[in-house]
Amino acid sequence: MRAAPLAAAAIALALGGAARCEVVDSQPGGFTVRHTLDIAAPPSRVWEALGHIGAWWNPEHTFSGDAKNLSIELKAGGCWCESFPGGGVVGHMIVVYVQPGRTLRAFGALGPLQALGAAGAMTWSLQPQAGHTLLTWTYDVGGHAPGGLGALAAPVDTVLGEQAGRLKSYVEGGRP
Repeated sequence: MRAAPLAAAAIALALGGAARCEVVDSQPGGFTVRHTLDIAAPPSRVWEALGHIGAWWNPEHTFSGDAKNLSIELKAGGCWCESFPGGGVVGHMIVVYVQPGRTLRAFGALGPLQALGAAGAMTWSLQPQAGHTLLTWTYDVGGHAPGGLGALAAPVDTVLGEQAGRLKSYVEGGRP
């Protein structure tokens, strides 16, 4: 159990700047994780990068093994999808709220959560600062899982913390 807090701390250090990763709430019926980080770019660049999810998402956290198969449509009803070479697709989440350059929200279940009676709301909030962006990335998951969802909070927090760091690196330097 101590490994998860240590992993979250390591991710926070790797992100640099004003980064904070945390499990906000964890109970048998669900959990909330939040990542807050400072990105040295205006919100318009961060927003554009969100739309190119396949360029920065870690391919180890895909079903196909290749992040280039990921796409996200930045419009209400848009799909955060993953294509399989040779056919087939995974619908990870559906975009439900779009305020360009400010807020993106999607609803669904990522990775192994898809096989459970669980779903969540994922929100990216972008706040302009002097020449940079304060990004708050929240995933609020609820539902049913054998043994409860609370035990999944730390692993999900770790995975999303890694993705947040990759997004920051991509926006600031062109590489995740």
